[in-house]
Formats: sequence, structure tokens, C-alpha cells
Amino acid sequence: MTLKQYILALASSAALLGMAGCKKQLEEVKPETTLDPTQVLADPSSAFALYNGVYNTFRGYQSTFFVLGEMRSETWANGLFTESGDGGLTQFWMHNFNEANAPYNNWAGFYGLLSRINTVIKLFPQAPLTEADKNRYRGEMFGMRAYVYYTMLRTWGAVPLATEPLEKIGELSALYKHRTSADSIMLQIRSDIDSSLALIGPNVSYSTPSNPNNNKRVYWNRAATLTLKGDAYIWAATHMGGGSSDLQTAKTALEEVKNNTAFFALQNNFGDVFDPLKKNNNREIIFAINFEKDQAGLGSYGNFTVNSTQRASLIFDPPPGAPVSIVSVYPYVSGANRVGMTADLINTLTTSVPADKRMASTFRTMHNNSAPYALRGIMLTKFLGRADPISSSQIYDSDFPVYRYADVLLLLAEAKAKLNEDPSEEINAIRLRAYGTGFLPMVNGSLTENLDAILEEYKREFIGEGRYWWAMRRAGDSFVYARVNPGFLDPSVAYKMLLPITVSMLNSDPKLSQTPGYN
Repeated sequence: MTLKQYILALASSAALLGMAGCKKQLEEVKPETTLDPTQVLADPSSAFALYNGVYNTFRGYQSTFFVLGEMRSETWANGLFTESGDGGLTQFWMHNFNEANAPYNNWAGFYGLLSRINTVIKLFPQAPLTEADKNRYRGEMFGMRAYVYYTMLRTWGAVPLATEPLEKIGELSALYKHRTSADSIMLQIRSDIDSSLALIGPNVSYSTPSNPNNNKRVYWNRAATLTLKGDAYIWAATHMGGGSSDLQTAKTALEEVKNNTAFFALQNNFGDVFDPLKKNNNREIIFAINFEKDQAGLGSYGNFTVNSTQRASLIFDPPPGAPVSIVSVYPYVSGANRVGMTADLINTLTTSVPADKRMASTFRTMHNNSAPYALRGIMLTKFLGRADPISSSQIYDSDFPVYRYADVLLLLAEAKAKLNEDPSEEINAIRLRAYGTGFLPMVNGSLTENLDAILEEYKREFIGEGRYWWAMRRAGDSFVYARVNPGFLDPSVAYKMLLPITVSMLNSDPKLSQTPGYN
């Protein structure tokens, strides 16, 4: 990573969370420790503040997790929208990447988050907490660090490895770092997963010593680490030579979560997964990023909604339905509509027989208010939260699931399929909730047929949740090429499966090299 970027990664500035690089000059950064360990270790409240600060920082990356995990799929490519297209998001679905047009500077700011995580991991053994509490907190941090590095591995391949917080700046040249190989990053991910499970222990719990009455599933936990283990080990089996051994390890981890019926199950009503008034003990959620009124709102989907003018002029449910103006349903939503789905995809998702009940809780189609009621686009409603008539505003307080029980079922189905086992039980559980008792059962077929069935459910189940691109990649490159427009991505530019790094990063750090293929 670059000298300037690693120094700035230690700062608490929110500038780390955006796509643009920070403009602060090196001479403005004081060469001193940004965190006094004696303060953190002085009393439990200081330690709790540091720990909770990690979750607050992690929340700031929700949009990045979504974009990296979904916008490169075909879901949002060449779609209908009512305004000018969003250039940043268009770049992803068009796979318009080169060295001069790299989408994220400073590794998307992830090293700022990693620095905070590393600080907890290093300092908490000496914190004035019980041994059980210290282990629990550090176990969560190891799991979250593994998740961040797994995201970076899938995005860039080789990335710099930093497992220690930078507490004191000496020779600035010491901050230059080579990219660590993807194989070594995966070894670190595996190690962090093992550390997380060992420290957290055998039980799942969502209450913490700093929040003992918590019943929202917004803290990392054993089930989250196990789900990540299944995810990462299937990836390693597919792309990194892990083979059947890694697939069996993934299967075992995922089955532990599946079998924990005291904590986890599919919600009967798909919409309840995202209802901000039904967060408490939501059985489908394994780990979610928390958004609350008067704290932080889930505002990253503004370009998937509608502006204040068009909410008054466009309608839902055109004839032969009962037309209603958008403003009568969502009087306080005011964003933009700069991303959309194609008419063909909208038709595929909304005309299933029997109907796919997930769609009603995911998006609504927008139309002109007079005949022939032309389709104008879709409004993503999954994460709109709720209206507050008292303040005449929309409260965007839906949580963002990082992992939920449906992930476990489809990941387990994938592990089984790649082990030449029957994945129909897990796929049919997803379909039963989606379509009701009249659903078409999935019947075990060839590996390609089984993976196609799994990806079809990902495409429908996780719209807006940042999963589908990763699922396509994890299935195998051939499944990506079968779905993405070949004008945007084909085997001749296979290197675009990974992202380039920016020219400014290369210029700032002589040890960095470009992602292969972009030179």
C-alpha cells in the first residue's frame, strides 16, 4: 500500500470511506501515535468504546460491500431508469476498468478499518476485562478481519497484508508494502477464522458485556465465522486448488449453522427479514450492519429510488391493476433513479408461475400515469425502512444483512453440488418460501444444472444485498461468462475479474505493482 494511504488509514476521518482518495498532504499528518494505549487500557469503558468504534467504522463500508458484490452482475446492466445514468455504478456493470480508470483509490479505504480491528486484537489481551470478555471481543475482530481480507482477495487478488496497528511512525520508507500473494492472503483468512472460532467458543450469542440486553443480530458471532468459513473454503476449492478437502470443510461448517435450529431459520414472510420493526431476534439474520434512527441511516440506495418530482407523476400497479401514485405510497422518499433492470429481466422476475413472492418485498415497477402506462423502471424497496409522519421524513433504518440463513442454505447447496452430492433439499427450502407449496421442486442434475439452479436463486433472493456477483465468481468463471454481456466481459479479458489499482497508488509506493493484465 502507499505511504500516504497507510498513514491516513490510522486516522478516524470519514474520508477513508469514500471512493475518492484523501487530499491531505503528508506534512499535515503528525508523525506520532494516533491512539494512546494507556487510555484504552485504563478502564473497561474506554475498551468498550474502542470495540464499538470498530462496528461504527464497519458500517461505513456498507455501500462498498454492496457495490463490490453485486454491481458487476447482469442484474443492473443496460437497465431502464428515469434520469441520467450513474457513471460510477455504470462503470461496474460495463466492466469499464483500466489502469487510468480504476474505480477505488486507497484499496477502497479498507486499511482504515483494518487498523481499528488490529488495534483491538493487539491491545485487548491487556484490557481491564474478564478473560472471557477479552476472548469474545478478540474473536469477533478476527472474524471481521477475515471477512475484510476475503472481500479484498476477491476484489484485487494480491493485496498488502497488515496485521499490526501502526502505533508510531519512524522511517516513512518502512511503510511501503508489496502486495502479498493471494495464496498467502487466503492463509491469513484461514488462520483468522480458526482464531475467531477458538476465542468465541462453542456457543452463539448476540448479547455482549457492553450491551448485555441486545437482541438485534448486529455483532459478529460464531455463526458468522462459520458461514464465512463455508464461503471462503468453497472459493478456495474453486479458484485456489483446495479441492474436495476444502469443500468438505465448508460443508461441515455450514451444517453446524443449519442445524442450530434454536437460533436460525428462514422467516416465513420474506419481507420480515428487512422490516426495521422486526429486528429483534430475527431468526434469519446471522450478522447484519445496524442502522438506527438518530444514529445512521442506510442511505446508499438513493440512485435506486425516485426523485420528488417523479414520485408525484409516476404510478405503481397500472391497469389492469389498481393504479396508485408513488407519492401516495412513499410520501417522503426522495432520491434519484439512475440505475435499473432491463424490461426482460423485470418480466422474468415478476411473471413466474406461481408468483415469486420475494419480488413484492424487493422492488416495484414504475410506470407513466396514462395509457399505455409505459414501464419506466423499478424502485428498489427492500431497504427503504419506514415513513415517519411526525417528522415528515423517511427513516432508513433497515439493517443490511452481511450473512443470513438463506446464505447458509445456498452455500451448503453449492458445497454439496461440487462434492457430487444432492443439493435439492437446500434449494427447495428457498423455493418453498419464495413460491409457496405450488413451487417447482429442484431435482438433482449435473453439476452445471445444479449450479445454474443455485445462481438463479441468488439472482432472485439477494437483489440489493451484494451477493450475486460473488456467487457467480465462486461458482466458476464459466458461469460468469454465461451471464454477463460478452461485450463487457469475456475470456479474452479474463484479468478483469479482478480490479486494477490507481495510478496515484503506483506513483506513491514504489513497492506496489499493478494487478496482472492491466499493465
